[in-house]
Amino acid sequence: MATYIESCLWGTEQDSVSLGGVPIGRLLLFFMNRLLLFDNTGGIGLGPGVCSSLRSQSSSSASVISGKSCSMFVLDKLTRPWDAAKHMESAAALAKELSNWREVADFYQKASELYMECGRPQPASDALAKGARALEDTMPEEAIQLYTDAITILEDDEKEQMAFDLYRAVTSVYIKLEKYTDAASSLLRLGLAADKCNATNSQTKAYLSAIIVYLYAHDFKQAEQCYNDCSQIDAFLKSDHSRCAGKFLSAYTDGDVDEIKKIAQSSAVSHLDHAIIRLARKLPTGDVSSLKAVTAGDDEEPLDENDLT
Repeated sequence: MATYIESCLWGTEQDSVSLGGVPIGRLLLFFMNRLLLFDNTGGIGLGPGVCSSLRSQSSSSASVISGKSCSMFVLDKLTRPWDAAKHMESAAALAKELSNWREVADFYQKASELYMECGRPQPASDALAKGARALEDTMPEEAIQLYTDAITILEDDEKEQMAFDLYRAVTSVYIKLEKYTDAASSLLRLGLAADKCNATNSQTKAYLSAIIVYLYAHDFKQAEQCYNDCSQIDAFLKSDHSRCAGKFLSAYTDGDVDEIKKIAQSSAVSHLDHAIIRLARKLPTGDVSSLKAVTAGDDEEPLDENDLT
């Protein structure tokens, strides 16, 4: 990271990149004595490369450092972790403007770690979520990991209700990557979290959404198994979302394409998240007539060779 900062300060980037008309190098220099880099000992500071550049390139900075070590710039992470975290987020924002996505992830992760040192899980989770949102298009796998870590922080703090939007966000990324099994698992995890919070509507919507994802992936058996498992939960069994899921499965069993499309336009589906609605409106994705043949075969009674009637 020191190389990145140095290039902004003294390399070609300071001449070509600006924010609001101010060279990026000038902006970085403005809070350089507060910008944090981690060394391999776990300390926080500017790093020797940047300090060396400050001595040789900036007379004003050199006067600050003259006769002193780079530790002048080191922040005590035991006494100032909150300030340190805020500056990390500022650095992440600058890295985002430069489209330096790896640095965006690193800075937000460090900010989260520092917030946790303050005993503040909510801003720690928020920092990871900011990083995830910034990386969804360019580094989706990294975004998934950041969302997952952000959710875990809130779950560990028993604040699952504050993670609902994060469950939905990571589900959307999974769908974009066509990882439908992971998307369904994320929705089931949301349903479990909603159950803990007594958020019945969010819970039943999550279960219906998971079933729709399985149907979109043309995995009827898994959709049916998911429906059966979720139906063990009384809140879902009595819900409109359960009835909608049951109608979907019946229409698939009958091989009724028109009925599937009709159910996809129902109000129960229309009030789900946009990513799920888009999937539902594309159903069915495969040949459902084959399902009708299979289920018809399953319904036939086995031949009793001893029955001569």
